[in-house]
Amino acid sequence: MSHMKKPSTPLGSLSVDIFLRDYWQKKPLLIRGAFPRFTGLLTPEQLIELACTEDAQARLVTQRHGQFDLQQSPFTAKNFKGLSKTPWTVLVQGVNHHLQTAAELLKKFSFIPHARLDDLMISYAPKGGGVGPHFDSYDVFLLQGMGHRRWQISTQADRTLIEGAPLRILKDFKVEQEWVLAPGDMLYLPPHCAHNGIAEDDCMTYSIGFRTPAYQELAEQFLVYLQDRIAVEGMYADPDLKTQKHPSEISQDMLSQVARAIKQVKWDKDDIANFLGCYLSEPKPHIFFDVPERPLNLTKFRKAIQNKGVALNLKSQMLCHGNTVFMNSETTGVSDGDYAVLREFADKRELPALDACSDELTELLYQWYQDGYLSPI
Repeated sequence: MSHMKKPSTPLGSLSVDIFLRDYWQKKPLLIRGAFPRFTGLLTPEQLIELACTEDAQARLVTQRHGQFDLQQSPFTAKNFKGLSKTPWTVLVQGVNHHLQTAAELLKKFSFIPHARLDDLMISYAPKGGGVGPHFDSYDVFLLQGMGHRRWQISTQADRTLIEGAPLRILKDFKVEQEWVLAPGDMLYLPPHCAHNGIAEDDCMTYSIGFRTPAYQELAEQFLVYLQDRIAVEGMYADPDLKTQKHPSEISQDMLSQVARAIKQVKWDKDDIANFLGCYLSEPKPHIFFDVPERPLNLTKFRKAIQNKGVALNLKSQMLCHGNTVFMNSETTGVSDGDYAVLREFADKRELPALDACSDELTELLYQWYQDGYLSPI
C-alpha cells in the first residue's frame, strides 16, 4: 500500500493559526487533499486481524432491517464470517498503540497539545456500512483512507437519541451539508456536531480524536487524587457535650467543628498541574507494558542511547510541566537541563543520540526502559 507524502500541515492552504482561530471547537472544515496520495496504513484484512488480538479495543456494528446491533471485542475470525449479506462496520481504537506508522500519522497533528490527544481509531466498512447519525463530545479529524465515504453533517441542537438502541443514534437527524470524501481528504468536526458516515464502496476511515473531559469527571478524579495527598490533623471531640432536646438532630457545634476540619483541605495550581499530568498521561485500563526479556545493564544501555538515541513505547503517554515529567501517570521532578531534554523527548517521542547525558537522566531513562516505557533505537 502507498504511504503518505509528508505535508507541512494537514490543513491544506490554511495556516494553523487561522484554523485554530476560525474553526477549532467552532465549526466543521472540509480539507480536500489534506494528505496527498494517502490510501491508508493497513488493509481491511490487517485491521480485522488487529481487531482479533487480545489487547485490542474493537467494535463490530451490523445493520439488519434498519436496526443496528453492536458487539464488543474480544473477537475471533468467526465473528467476521458471513457478514457480506448485511451492511457492517468494524472499528478499532488506539491503533497508534500497535502500529508505528499510526503513531507517525498522529505527529502530523502536533499543532494540538498532546494533553488533548486521545487516539487514532480506524474503521472499515463495505458499501452501505456505517454506525448511524450521532454526535461526539470531542474534536475529531476524519481522514479518508482507501475508498469513499459520504459524510452528512448537522449543527442541530436536537440531540434526542433513539431509545433502546445499542448505539447513541440520533432520533431526528436533519442533514445540512454532505460531501463524499476520497483518499487523502479530511473532515474536521468540533464537539457535538452531528454526523453520519456511509460507505460508498469498500472504505477505511482514520479518526484522530481529541479528548474533552467533562468538568464533573475532572473534579471527581481530582478528589480521588487528593485523598492520598492530604493530612487533616486531630479527631472529633466534644468534652463539653450538652444534652439535646432532640437527640436525632445534628448539632450546630458538630457542624462547626467538622467544617473547620474540612477547611484544612487546601490545594493550589501546582496540585492541579500534578493532577492533570498524572490523569492525562494515565494509560487506559486495558494497556499493559512488557518489560524487556533480556534487559541491557546500565552500562550497555548508556552506550546504546549515546550511539543511537531512545524512543517511547507506542503505548506510553508523556507530558511535562514546570520541571516535572509525567510518564504513564508517574511523576518525576528533574533539573532544568534534564527537563529541556525530556520535554523534547515528550514532544517528538524520540531522541537522537544522547552524547552528553547526565547520570541522573541516564538512570531515569534506564528505569523507564526496565518498566517497558521506552527502548533504545
